[in-house]
Amino acid sequence: QVQLVESGGGSVQAGGSLRLSCAASGYIYSYMGWFRQAPGKEREGVAYIRYDGITTYADSVKGRFTISKDSAKNTLYLQMNGLKPEDTAMYYCAADNVDWVLYPLYKDWGQGTQVTVSS
Repeated sequence: QVQLVESGGGSVQAGGSLRLSCAASGYIYSYMGWFRQAPGKEREGVAYIRYDGITTYADSVKGRFTISKDSAKNTLYLQMNGLKPEDTAMYYCAADNVDWVLYPLYKDWGQGTQVTVSS
Protein backbone atom coordinates (compact mmCIF):
# COMPACT_ATOMS: atom_id res chain seq x y z
CA GLN A 1 0.00 0.00 0.00
CA VAL A 2 1.40 3.36 -1.07
CA GLN A 3 1.59 5.93 1.69
CA LEU A 4 3.05 9.41 2.04
CA VAL A 5 3.24 10.80 5.57
CA GLU A 6 4.29 14.39 6.22
CA SER A 7 5.61 15.78 9.46
CA GLY A 8 7.44 18.83 10.74
CA GLY A 9 4.85 21.54 10.43
CA GLY A 10 4.19 24.03 13.20
CA SER A 11 3.96 27.67 14.17
CA VAL A 12 6.91 30.03 13.88
CA GLN A 13 7.54 33.74 13.79
CA ALA A 14 8.51 35.50 10.61
CA GLY A 15 12.14 34.89 9.78
CA GLY A 16 12.11 31.48 11.41
CA SER A 17 12.77 28.06 9.95
CA LEU A 18 11.05 24.71 9.71
CA ARG A 19 11.94 21.42 8.08
CA LEU A 20 9.18 19.28 6.65
CA SER A 21 9.59 15.56 6.06
CA CYS A 22 7.62 13.18 3.89
CA ALA A 23 8.16 9.48 4.42
CA ALA A 24 7.16 7.37 1.45
CA SER A 25 6.35 3.72 1.92
CA GLY A 26 5.38 1.03 -0.49
CA TYR A 27 6.89 2.56 -3.59
CA ILE A 28 9.91 4.30 -5.07
CA TYR A 29 8.98 7.41 -7.01
CA SER A 30 10.86 9.19 -9.80
CA TYR A 31 9.28 12.60 -9.22
CA MET A 32 8.30 14.21 -5.94
CA GLY A 33 7.17 17.65 -4.94
CA TRP A 34 5.94 19.90 -2.19
CA PHE A 35 2.74 21.85 -2.58
CA ARG A 36 0.82 24.22 -0.36
CA GLN A 37 -2.71 25.46 -0.08
CA ALA A 38 -3.89 28.43 1.91
CA PRO A 39 -7.57 28.90 2.81
CA GLY A 40 -9.51 30.16 -0.18
CA LYS A 41 -6.61 29.69 -2.55
CA GLU A 42 -5.68 27.06 -5.09
CA ARG A 43 -3.03 24.48 -4.38
CA GLU A 44 0.32 25.68 -5.67
CA GLY A 45 3.61 23.96 -6.35
CA VAL A 46 6.47 25.01 -4.10
CA ALA A 47 9.39 22.73 -4.92
CA TYR A 48 10.10 19.67 -7.02
CA ILE A 49 12.86 17.08 -7.25
CA ARG A 50 13.31 14.35 -9.79
CA TYR A 51 15.13 11.04 -9.74
CA ASP A 52 18.52 12.54 -10.68
CA GLY A 53 18.37 15.31 -8.10
CA ILE A 54 17.33 18.12 -10.42
CA THR A 55 15.17 20.62 -8.55
CA THR A 56 12.73 23.39 -9.44
CA TYR A 57 11.25 26.05 -7.17
CA ALA A 58 8.40 28.48 -7.30
CA ASP A 59 9.66 32.05 -7.63
CA SER A 60 8.08 32.94 -4.29
CA VAL A 61 10.36 30.55 -2.37
CA LYS A 62 13.60 30.62 -4.36
CA GLY A 63 16.57 31.26 -2.15
CA ARG A 64 14.60 30.45 1.01
CA PHE A 65 13.40 26.86 0.58
CA THR A 66 15.46 23.78 -0.26
CA ILE A 67 14.04 20.45 -1.35
CA SER A 68 16.05 17.28 -0.87
CA LYS A 69 15.59 13.56 -0.56
CA ASP A 70 17.23 10.69 1.24
CA SER A 71 16.88 7.75 -1.11
CA ALA A 72 18.03 5.25 1.48
CA LYS A 73 15.19 6.32 3.77
CA ASN A 74 12.77 7.03 0.90
CA THR A 75 12.09 10.38 2.55
CA LEU A 76 11.57 13.81 1.05
CA TYR A 77 12.45 17.02 2.89
CA LEU A 78 11.70 20.70 2.59
CA GLN A 79 13.96 23.05 4.51
CA MET A 80 12.21 26.38 4.87
CA ASN A 81 14.22 29.39 6.00
CA GLY A 82 13.28 33.04 6.17
CA LEU A 83 9.63 32.19 6.59
CA LYS A 84 7.07 34.88 5.88
CA PRO A 85 3.42 35.20 6.94
CA GLU A 86 2.43 34.57 3.32
CA ASP A 87 4.01 31.11 3.58
CA THR A 88 1.20 30.11 5.95
CA ALA A 89 -0.63 27.15 4.43
CA MET A 90 -1.20 23.42 4.58
CA TYR A 91 1.81 21.76 2.99
CA TYR A 92 1.50 18.51 1.07
CA CYS A 93 4.03 16.19 -0.46
CA ALA A 94 3.17 14.51 -3.72
CA ALA A 95 4.75 11.77 -5.78
CA ASP A 96 4.38 10.10 -9.13
CA ASN A 97 6.32 8.45 -11.94
CA VAL A 98 4.96 11.04 -14.36
CA ASP A 99 6.87 14.32 -14.51
CA TRP A 100 4.33 16.92 -13.38
CA VAL A 101 7.01 19.31 -12.07
CA LEU A 102 5.03 21.95 -10.11
CA TYR A 103 1.58 21.12 -11.49
CA PRO A 104 -0.73 19.62 -8.83
CA LEU A 105 -1.55 16.55 -10.91
CA TYR A 106 0.48 13.98 -9.00
CA LYS A 107 -1.05 10.57 -8.40
CA ASP A 108 -0.21 10.16 -4.71
CA TRP A 109 -0.55 12.74 -1.92
CA GLY A 110 0.12 12.95 1.76
CA GLN A 111 -2.41 14.15 4.30
CA GLY A 112 -0.73 17.52 4.78
CA THR A 113 1.02 19.35 7.60
CA GLN A 114 0.12 22.87 8.71
CA VAL A 115 2.65 25.68 8.64
CA THR A 116 1.71 28.95 10.33
CA VAL A 117 3.98 31.99 10.25
CA SER A 118 3.15 34.95 12.45
CA SER A 119 4.39 38.48 11.93
